[in-house]
Amino acid sequence: MKKKVQIGLILGMTFLCTNAFAQTGGSGSTDSMDSTKTAKTYLDLVLNVMSTNFNYGNSNNALNDYKKSIIGAQLGVSFQAGITRSFSLVPEFYITTKGGKLNANNPLTNSESTQRLYAFELPVLARFHFSDFHINAGPSIAYNFYGSQKIDGSSADLSFNESDGGVKRFDAGVQMGGGYTFHTKTKRITLDLRYNYGLTNISYSHEHEMYNRSFVVSLHISNPWKTNPLGRN
Repeated sequence: MKKKVQIGLILGMTFLCTNAFAQTGGSGSTDSMDSTKTAKTYLDLVLNVMSTNFNYGNSNNALNDYKKSIIGAQLGVSFQAGITRSFSLVPEFYITTKGGKLNANNPLTNSESTQRLYAFELPVLARFHFSDFHINAGPSIAYNFYGSQKIDGSSADLSFNESDGGVKRFDAGVQMGGGYTFHTKTKRITLDLRYNYGLTNISYSHEHEMYNRSFVVSLHISNPWKTNPLGRN
């Protein structure tokens, strides 16, 4: 089932990119009449809010009624590099908090438990522009540098050792979503909604798996660069 989901994501992203490139290639006459030949380049400081939880693999159905999302955050930078009028490359880097909560009497811990992970994350997204709308998708890698667990009010650090209950340092996933840009005289205000689908089982436990899942709300307010070193007419 997991392989089918991953294959579906890859095929979906491939179709998305192919369709967007086809529309971009077919807009040559419009480009020749428009003085804006490339998407603009922006460098933003970001503070994003996210709803985050875990998928527990084969145990997820049994735990589904006990799962509860928690609020996480991302703090870092986002760089939109305009390549053509309809396409940008968007690398980002931030410190992020992820995790999840299980209510009491769940089959895994029996007690109410909350896990939080703190990580450095680097997604690289392909962004396609359709007037003021955009869609984006791409891979993401992360390094978990700290984690904590709270069970029935008692807190402890998570272990990153290869032992039962341990968590892996490295994580990989796919981010996808879209948004809309509002324009003022001097600034752009962009709302971006994105889903982060973890592909890596970050649990060392032999009894259950753990995959990150999160929904991110991002608001960017910034000025464009005066010159675009990556722009291509």
